[in-house]
Amino acid sequence: MRKRILVTGAGGFIGKHCLPFLCNGEFEVHAISRVPHEPDQDIQWHAVDLFKDGAPGEIVSKVRPTHLLHLAWYATPTRYWTATENFQWVSASLALLKAFAEQGGQRAVMAGTCAEYDWRHGWCSEGVTPLAPTTVYGVSKHALQSMLAAYSQQYGLSSAWGRIFFLYGSHEHPSRLVASVIHSLLKGTPAACSRGDQVRDFMHVTDVAAAFVALLGSDVQGPVNIASGQATTIHDVVNRIAEKIGRPDLLRLGERPTTATEPPLLLADVRRLNNEVGWYPAYSLDAGLDATIRWWRNQAPFV
Repeated sequence: MRKRILVTGAGGFIGKHCLPFLCNGEFEVHAISRVPHEPDQDIQWHAVDLFKDGAPGEIVSKVRPTHLLHLAWYATPTRYWTATENFQWVSASLALLKAFAEQGGQRAVMAGTCAEYDWRHGWCSEGVTPLAPTTVYGVSKHALQSMLAAYSQQYGLSSAWGRIFFLYGSHEHPSRLVASVIHSLLKGTPAACSRGDQVRDFMHVTDVAAAFVALLGSDVQGPVNIASGQATTIHDVVNRIAEKIGRPDLLRLGERPTTATEPPLLLADVRRLNNEVGWYPAYSLDAGLDATIRWWRNQAPFV
């Protein structure tokens, strides 16, 4: 019997990249979006507002999924750190989890964030680095992770939590770092950046999606960092973009301040992802940036 998966946030940045990996014949794929989608022979789309009272239970009762990939969350750049929608998503996610378990769901994977960690430590390792989120977003995600773990233990549900670090790629919001620099340089306008000394862990969104699907298909329980494990400065990333586009003259390093809340180092320990899930990224940083630039070149007004 084919497994049946329910994907929330299926039209979002990560979700839309997960769908091709799931449409491989193993799953009957059901995707949730707030807006209606065109019919698809591989995906059954459902227009659902998970904030509506009773909606999580109704869609789970209708689909009766064996697997749940919960990616939906409020993600408007900069605003999501403090948005009240974070609290609503905790409530809606718990309702979804409860309905999924009560309807016989077998395995749930949800999306977390590196913002759950205490950033003063720099190196982020599951079960080792303290968790001390300092934003509404981080606190909300951490609260949901704690409740997912407790619920799974209490009721024997298989579950995992993917902690996302820094991603980029096609369909990214144009105000985010990589997308904003590419967008500006392709338009021939200056790209204002910080000095870029911060060390970060970047991974192409296709790899992030593939990692989530691999985690879903594994037996691994609990938090797993979804990242490359490779340390790269922001300075290096934006310089590579400028060289690839051929407009290093438009890069304005140091024009934007580095805020006091930005840690000098955020790097993921990916041993659980590599050794327990058995997954490794397909894209190098150069290959990922090349693919992203190509995608942006094909978007208006760059055609």
